[in-house]
Amino acid sequence: MQSLRGRLVALIALLVVATAAAAALMIGLFYQSASAQAGQAEAQIARGCDSISATYRFYRAGWEGPNSLNDRQLRADLTTVLQTALRDRPRIEGGLWQADAKALAYAYPSYPGVGPKTDMPQAEAPRIQSINEEARTQDRLISRRFPSATQVLLLAACPLRGPIPGLTAWTMTRVETFAGRAYQQLMAGLGVLLAAVLVATALLIRLALTWSRHIMRIEQTLRTNDVMRLPVIEPTGEKELDQIIEALNTAGRRLADTSERAEELARQVASGERLAAIGRVAAGVAHEIRNPIAAMRLKAENALLADRPRQTEALSMILGQIERLDRLLKRLLSLTDRDPPRRTITSVGSLVEGCTHEHEELAERKSVHIEARVDVDVARFDREQIRRALDNLVLNAIEAAPDNSTISLSAKVVGENLKFTVHDEGAGPPENIREHIFEPFVTGRPDGTGLGLSLVREIANDHGGTARLTAVPTGTSFEIIIPCQ
Repeated sequence: MQSLRGRLVALIALLVVATAAAAALMIGLFYQSASAQAGQAEAQIARGCDSISATYRFYRAGWEGPNSLNDRQLRADLTTVLQTALRDRPRIEGGLWQADAKALAYAYPSYPGVGPKTDMPQAEAPRIQSINEEARTQDRLISRRFPSATQVLLLAACPLRGPIPGLTAWTMTRVETFAGRAYQQLMAGLGVLLAAVLVATALLIRLALTWSRHIMRIEQTLRTNDVMRLPVIEPTGEKELDQIIEALNTAGRRLADTSERAEELARQVASGERLAAIGRVAAGVAHEIRNPIAAMRLKAENALLADRPRQTEALSMILGQIERLDRLLKRLLSLTDRDPPRRTITSVGSLVEGCTHEHEELAERKSVHIEARVDVDVARFDREQIRRALDNLVLNAIEAAPDNSTISLSAKVVGENLKFTVHDEGAGPPENIREHIFEPFVTGRPDGTGLGLSLVREIANDHGGTARLTAVPTGTSFEIIIPCQ
C-alpha cells in the first residue's frame, strides 16, 4: 500500500464498493417507492369497493329484489352502478359477484388514452372468484397482492347487503414495478452511475499505467548511468512528476559540479601525497646511504694512518657496508621493478610448511617457536611472490616476538578470499606509525629499512587483494588477503 499503484488500486476498489452501495440504495428506494405505490393503490381499490357498496345501497332503496339474476335489465342496472361508483377512479376496474350466478356485472371506466372495457379479464377470473368467496364467507373487506415479474396485481372484495343474497363487489388495479417511468428512471440512473464508474476506473487505470511507465523510464535512466553523473531526464508531461524530474536534473547538475571540484581536489591531494612520499623515500634513502658512507669514510681515513692489519680490517668493514648498500638497492628495485603475478595451482600446505621450516633455526636462536595451521588444500596464486611476502612477515615476527613465545602462521578460506595470518606475541609497531606502516622506509626498528612491509602490500595488491595490520586483544597480527581462485 506504500506505492502509487497500490493506492490507485485501493481507490478503484473503494470506487467500486461505493458504486455498488449507491446502486443497492437506488434499487432499495425504487422498491420502497413501488411498495408505497402498491399501498396507495391498495387503499384506492378499498375505497372503490366502499364506493360500489354506497352506490348499491342507493340503488336498492325501495327495491324488493329481482325476479331472476339473469334479467338483462338487472345486469344493465348493476353495470350502471359500477360505472357510477368507479367513474372518478381511473385505472380501477370492478364488478359484482354472486355465489350462484358468478359475475353479474363488470365495469372499467375509460380515462385518457384507454377506452372502456366491457369484459371481465378471464386470466384473473380464478383470483376474482377466490377473493369474493373469502369476502362473502368472512363478511368483511378482503384485499390481496399478487406480484409478478413486472407488476403487482391488487384485488379487493367486500360483501354487499341487500335483496340479492351472497352478493359481493370487487375492485382491481395493477401497479407496474419494472416498467413505466419510475423503472426507466432507475435504469437511467444505474446506467449513468455505471458509465461514471467505468470512466473513472479507466482514468485511474490509465493514470496508474502512465505513472508506472514514466517511473520505470526514470529508474532505467538512472540505473544505466553513473551515480556521480546523473543524466538529464526528459519531461513526461505530468506536472507533478516533471517537478520531481526538474529537481533531479538540478541535483544532477550540482552533483556534477561538486564531483568535478572533488576530482580536482583529489588530484591536488594525490599530487601532495606523491610529493610527500617522494620526500619520505628520498629522506629514507639518504639516511640509509649516509650512515654506511660515513662509516666507510671514517675507516678509510684511519686506515691511511694505520698499519697493515688495521688496513685489512678497515677494508673488510668497507666491503660489509658496500654489501649493505647493495641489499638496499636490491630492495628498492624489487619495489619498482616487479613482474606481474604468475598464478599457478599451488599447495598451500607445502608453501606454509616450507616458510616455517626455513626460519626455524633463526627462531630457535631467539627461543621462539613457530607453529603452522592450514585449513585449505590448494589455491591459485604466484607461489614465489606470496612466499617472499610471508618471509618478510615471519622475519618481522621473529624480531618482534619476546623470548619463549610462539609465532603462528595460518592459512584459511574466508568467504571468497584466501587469508594468510602471521601472529606474534610482541607489542607491535608504535602507535604513531601504525597508519603508515606499509609505506616505504616507515619502520619501528632502529636497524630496519622499512621496505619489507611495503613489499608485502605491493604483492597483495598485485594479486587483487590487500595487506593489513589487524587489531587483536594480545600480540600483533598481520594479514594477507587475496581472492581465492
